[in-house]
Amino acid sequence: MSTPITEEDRQATPRTSGDASVTLWVALLAGLSAVVGGLAAVFWAAVVTVPTWRIQSDGSALMTERGVTEIAASDVWFVITGALVGVGLGLVTWKWFRPLGWPTALLAVGSGLLAGIVCWQVGQVLGPGPEAERLANALPGTVVPAALQLRSLSALAVWGFAAVTPVLLVSSLGPDEEDVTPRRRRREAVAEDTEPEPVSGTVDERGVMTEPPVQSPPSP
Repeated sequence: MSTPITEEDRQATPRTSGDASVTLWVALLAGLSAVVGGLAAVFWAAVVTVPTWRIQSDGSALMTERGVTEIAASDVWFVITGALVGVGLGLVTWKWFRPLGWPTALLAVGSGLLAGIVCWQVGQVLGPGPEAERLANALPGTVVPAALQLRSLSALAVWGFAAVTPVLLVSSLGPDEEDVTPRRRRREAVAEDTEPEPVSGTVDERGVMTEPPVQSPPSP
């Protein structure tokens, strides 16, 4: 038994296929962001100098002023890493999803934030680990490395902002692709209207073209 295919079914089939293709590309972008975030975590953990705590005789932990500066430096390196990674993800997002229009900006922000979260969590794993338990079990006079963690959560927003920046710049400064086809059609139409008219005449033995003689109208 065969079922007739209506016009609505024909129109729904390409749309369903297109939605599946977009979903696949979004999944690829999410995977790419996670991988890039993990690699950025390796870089972040390598360039950051982890400060240390010194256990006092009374059991308290003391950190020097240089150690406090190194804590701030870890957030600065996280911001610098996010700015570089975010711009790269933004360019990839624009190249893959620019036909979608304004959702491309949302995808860019999402990819940047996802990479930043992965970098933050993986970086904590690559560091010395949570410091509360190590400080509690440390003996007086010992030096305990602090944990590698993000102290300022506002630094995470840099990843999303850096990712959406190239998308906004390219979309605002680049040519409008919607006007390319109508403009090309107008140029072709003008070219067809301005085609030169054929010239009639005769060529003599010297290769010079002469116009045909003008015939005078017969006299009445």
